[in-house]
Amino acid sequence: MNRVFVCSCFGVTEEQVRSHADAGACTPRQIASACKAGTDCGGCVRRIQALLGRGSCSRRQLVDQGGRPLTAKLPEAA
Repeated sequence: MNRVFVCSCFGVTEEQVRSHADAGACTPRQIASACKAGTDCGGCVRRIQALLGRGSCSRRQLVDQGGRPLTAKLPEAA
């Protein structure tokens, strides 16, 4: 088996990122929460984004998972 490492800081492979994505992680932040990839030097974040694909989750799906929609109102400045 040929392992391709995405995150060398934590030894996370492409297969592991895809597995987390299949389980519902659809942003680099969610991948980081699942396996720490992208939380040390940050050099792998673009690769993780590429593996996830642009727009892999709809805004509605992100909201359902507890994420904040891009169109959410921000608190008023004092």
